[in-house]
This record gives sequence, C-alpha cells and structure tokens, in this order.
Amino acid sequence: MTNALLHFPGGIHAVDSGYVRPGLAAVHLIVEGGRAAVVDTAHNGSLPRFLAALAELGLAPEAVDYVFLTHVHLDHAGGAGAYMAALPNAKLVVHPRGARHMIDPTQLFASASEVYGANNARRLYGDPVPVPRERVVESADGQVFELAGRPLQCLHTPGHAKHHQCIWDERARACFSGDAFGAAYRELTTADGPFLIPATTPTQFDPDAMKASIRRLLDLKPEGIYLTHFSRVDDVDRLGVELVQRIDALVALAEAAPGEGEARKNAIRAAIEREFLKDATAEIRQRLPEVLRVDLELNAQGLAWWLEHR
Repeated sequence: MTNALLHFPGGIHAVDSGYVRPGLAAVHLIVEGGRAAVVDTAHNGSLPRFLAALAELGLAPEAVDYVFLTHVHLDHAGGAGAYMAALPNAKLVVHPRGARHMIDPTQLFASASEVYGANNARRLYGDPVPVPRERVVESADGQVFELAGRPLQCLHTPGHAKHHQCIWDERARACFSGDAFGAAYRELTTADGPFLIPATTPTQFDPDAMKASIRRLLDLKPEGIYLTHFSRVDDVDRLGVELVQRIDALVALAEAAPGEGEARKNAIRAAIEREFLKDATAEIRQRLPEVLRVDLELNAQGLAWWLEHR
C-alpha cells in the first residue's frame, strides 16, 4: 500500500500518509470542478506523498481551497502547518477547541513529547509548523463550506475528543469521520468485512458522547464512511450497531478491572485484547495482537483516564 492513491466514487481519493506503517493513516482528498479539499493531514512526512497525488490527479497546490481537520491529535493534524505552507489558497477549518493549537502548536508538541520523548515525537511528526491566524477558520456545528458548489458540512462530534468534528459530504452521501467511527485496519479486513474498533484513547474519551456522535452519523444514512484509520467502510448501519456494542463492552471491562493506576491500566489492556480476540474470526486472530499493539495500549490508557475523571 506504500505510495498508493486509492480512488472512490464521487471524486474522493485516499493517500496513504506513510505514518509509521503502510495503511495506518489516510489523507483524504475531495475533488470537485477542478478544486480540492483535504481531510486530515497526518504528519509532516506525508506532504510529499500528498503533493504527488495532487499532481497525479492533474491538480496544482493552488487548487486546494480547504484543509479540514477532524481533530488536532498529531496523527491527524501534525502536518497541518506544513500543508498550509504548501497550499497557498487553502483555509484551515478546525473545531474551535483545536484552533489555538494550530496557530501555536507548542503545547500540542510538548504533550506529544511527554508521551513519546522529544526526539521520538520529532521523528514521528516532524517539527511543528504554526498556521497563520488569518488562515484558520473555526467551524460552527452544522456550518457548510462550498467546494466549487459542493456542500461540505462540519458536524461537531465529541466522544473521542472534545475538539472533534466530522465532515458530511451530501453529494457523495459519505462522511469523513476521523476517529468518531473507530478504526478499521485493512490487515484485519476479511471477506466478512472490516474489524471495527472504538478509539477510546486519552484524554477526553466519553462513551456516552461517542455513542451519541455515532448515532448522529448513522441518522444521515451515509452510503460510506471514510475513516482516517483506514479509509472507506460500507455496510454502515451494521458496523455502527457493532461499534456501539463494542464501546459498551469495553466500558464494562474497564469498570470490572482490578487494581489502581498502572496495574488497572494493564488489566484493562489485557481484557480489551481478550475481548477483541473473542470477537475476531480465526483468520485474523494471529494478526490482531501485533496490528493493534499500539491501539490496545492507548485504548487502555483512555479507559483508565475516563474511570478516574468521570
């Protein structure tokens, strides 16, 4: 999948960002009437791949009107400043709670450095690039942006993070969900369909808000949902029901986990892995622990954080 440009109906394309491993984080591109919009940017290192994809589609950087961020976690927004520097006509559209972190990414990068170490954070994401304040648009819930006459609507969707929004594309009957509709890595997709997992990562996980956001997306009756991790899923109603059930299951496991602090987090992680393995088909059971190694750790941290702060 390295360097792949995936094509979907309605002028929608997915660029594999190359973040950490192939097929981990997609940069989505919407093309209409010779103009373009981006949804999520991954890390700085994804920019050359994105510019190559633009050229392959016959578009210049000047053709990009919008860069939408679903939220400002660095695997989704770490490259935003670099993208804006390369896309001279684009506006950055972000949830109001995330805008200040794009204008001055110092605190955001410092938080990542605390988790990963400064050198590792720089290796993962590159040096943060501020976005000029005048190029940042703080979205209102329900606000519509026109891409060559094509309406793209921002929907505030908390649960994964308070600064999360999804982008509804009425013309394509599709939604760009960031982490609000979970993750479905292609290594775990079989003939039975994708294996969808909730993104319960720290530090703002809220299960009730997440389930309400999922139901809000389902109420739109989308024909497809574009996940940042990783791109389009269909059979949306079935997946949405499964995702809500899986959130409830993970919350129950977390509440039942013994111990405190690190011990409880480790117990939650082990319980999540057992739950996912129980639900997985025999075909993907052997691959699941390695593919979800980081997700299991982060999801456990988020559930433990929620227990302490609810």
